[in-house]
Amino acid sequence: MNHPSHSATASPAALQPTRRAAIKLAATVGAGLGFAAAVLPVQAQSVIQTPSDGLQAAWVSIPVGDFTMRAYRAAPAGRSNLPVVLVVPEIFGVHEHICDVARRLAHQGYLAIAPDLMQRQGDPSTIADIGKIIADVVSKVPDAQVMSDLDATLEWALRNGGDVKRVAITGFCWGGRITWLYAAHQTRLQAAAAWYGHVNAKRGPLTPMQPVDLMRDLHAPTLGLYGGADTGITAEHLQLMRDALQSGSEAAQDSLIHVYPDAPHAFHADYRPSYRKEAAQDAWARMLAWFRQHGVA
Repeated sequence: MNHPSHSATASPAALQPTRRAAIKLAATVGAGLGFAAAVLPVQAQSVIQTPSDGLQAAWVSIPVGDFTMRAYRAAPAGRSNLPVVLVVPEIFGVHEHICDVARRLAHQGYLAIAPDLMQRQGDPSTIADIGKIIADVVSKVPDAQVMSDLDATLEWALRNGGDVKRVAITGFCWGGRITWLYAAHQTRLQAAAAWYGHVNAKRGPLTPMQPVDLMRDLHAPTLGLYGGADTGITAEHLQLMRDALQSGSEAAQDSLIHVYPDAPHAFHADYRPSYRKEAAQDAWARMLAWFRQHGVA
């Protein structure tokens, strides 16, 4: 089911909020819409707002051992046996943009679920300084914890309307790197889409391996979506990743990295100045087609 807020077939006009909606958004952001503090003020003129009409869209609780993790779930109402997409956020956590992405996927017929993978370390959405987010929260999140939490999220989704034979993951920025890692960790994935995630970042006690190290173990064909003007993810690193894919598993060899030459980092983030509408729409359509191609839809 396509939804005009962000589908491959929607007209450009349909993807733009009306002037009245833009004014309302500008007036109310920070007062209930739930964007992360570090991204305020948002770019109201470009923000996509996807309604929850026809959806089950709400926060849920997921048990992980003796810990209870929150997650935002969106799915078509009254339906079961749905394809599942795990949605992994940027460094800002599960704020309004990530919830909206989940709703966009739900309108495409998916059970989309975005777990709060940083919850034990803190709530990055409440911190206004990006440097402080990285130092106080993100840098303290172990990869092993994230893999375990995603496993628990997947199990919850499969117990609550998901189809075990149709599972994918997508993630943005911090979540893009996690997407590559999880595609090398979870054997039940059929496909993955990583948006501008680091592939060869610094290794450390909590992040001992990077995506380029793991492509021999990749279980799911992965679509990498990157900006050629991204100053943090270099062309050299992307070439290293392409080389790793070519010498990796069968799924790795079936993977693809697509680069938008003039797009910066976070080109899909419609609430930030980095947003590039044409690249974002094309990449979204490519992701949906990738999931269909690999049997997730």
